[in-house]
Amino acid sequence: MSQNASPPAALTIAGSDSGGAAGLQADLRTFLTCGVHGLVAVTAVTVQNTLGVHDRSDIPARIVAGQIEAVAADMGMQAAKTGMLASAEIIEAVAQACDRAEIGRDTKVPFVVDPVAASMHGHPLFDAAGLAALRELLLPRAAVITPNLDEVRLLTGLEVTDRAGMHEAAVALKELGPKYVLVKSGHLTSDPECVDLLYDGRSFVELPGPRFATPHTHGAGDAMASALTAGLARGMSVPEAARFGKWFVSNAVANSYPMGAKVGPVSAFWRLAPEDR
Repeated sequence: MSQNASPPAALTIAGSDSGGAAGLQADLRTFLTCGVHGLVAVTAVTVQNTLGVHDRSDIPARIVAGQIEAVAADMGMQAAKTGMLASAEIIEAVAQACDRAEIGRDTKVPFVVDPVAASMHGHPLFDAAGLAALRELLLPRAAVITPNLDEVRLLTGLEVTDRAGMHEAAVALKELGPKYVLVKSGHLTSDPECVDLLYDGRSFVELPGPRFATPHTHGAGDAMASALTAGLARGMSVPEAARFGKWFVSNAVANSYPMGAKVGPVSAFWRLAPEDR
């Protein structure tokens, strides 16, 4: 890419992680190292570290919507994704803003919904009304949704314990309206491999990868969803972008590092060239 050429752009609609491991910080870091300019609509500010989420403040819904519409109107984007959306009110505002900005559904801007419903520490990120709004307002707009197994349970009621259960979950999730479902298998710790599953309503595609013996996996789901989004922004099809996301997150987990008292972050440093001084 020429130094002065405009790169593709992607929007993340997500919360801020003060520890820098997940949330919009992980999304922007991934976008950058995948060759994509990052745009942001901040939904919430969390007070967290590796010990847990200690407090948070949600951004007013009109400000969240305004951020989306401002960057869409002036700068444009080739893809968008969601992360933590905090409340039913914010989800409703996001859905309306995406419609006005022509993001998702059958527009030219593919929409990735990462249905973040709880922090990695188990803290709920929205209530039953928020979960219902997520199902009804955002999943039908999505080119692809990227739930982990905890989010599968919240969205469908299915408790997945093996690969066969992932197939059943993918079918149930597809009925909620997205074009593609990507069920992530990181939490299926009984499986010696980490095989994610992509489903389009007709066929299943397995995305195999190693399961690394590391506790440092904070931000892995965000990294995979944002790498997938970056792939879409670069013109890849959903299956191609899913494979790209799997490749990115596998390397990010392989190169994860300790930081703080508990679970450290996955790394994007592996994508950086050595410094030539």
